[in-house]
Amino acid sequence: MSKKAFDQIAEGLEEALAVVRGEAEPFKLHVPSEIDVKAIRARTGLSQKDFASTFAFGLDQLKQWEQGRSRPVQAMRAYLLLINAHPVDMVKALRDLKEHGQSSKLLAV
Repeated sequence: MSKKAFDQIAEGLEEALAVVRGEAEPFKLHVPSEIDVKAIRARTGLSQKDFASTFAFGLDQLKQWEQGRSRPVQAMRAYLLLINAHPVDMVKALRDLKEHGQSSKLLAV
C-alpha cells in the first residue's frame, strides 16, 4: 500500500472517529431525485455526442435521460451536479487522470 493511500485511509478513519465521538457532523450530500440533464449539457456548450464522450456517458443513455425516458441513478446525478457546477474543472480532472494513466486504475489502492 502506498503512503498516499494509507494517509487517505487514516484521514477517513480520523473523520469517522470524530463523528462517533460527537466532535463532528457526518457529511451528507443532497442529490435531487430529478435533474435536468439537457440543461446541464447545454450549459457546457457540447453536443450530445461530445458531452457523452467527454464525461464517459453512453450516448444512448444520455439521450434517454434528456428525453425523460429514464433518469440517472443517484451517483450519476451527483456526477452531473459536479459537471454543472464546475465543467471546466471536471474536464481538467478527467484529462489529468487520463494523462497519468489513472482512468483504469481508480480503484487500485
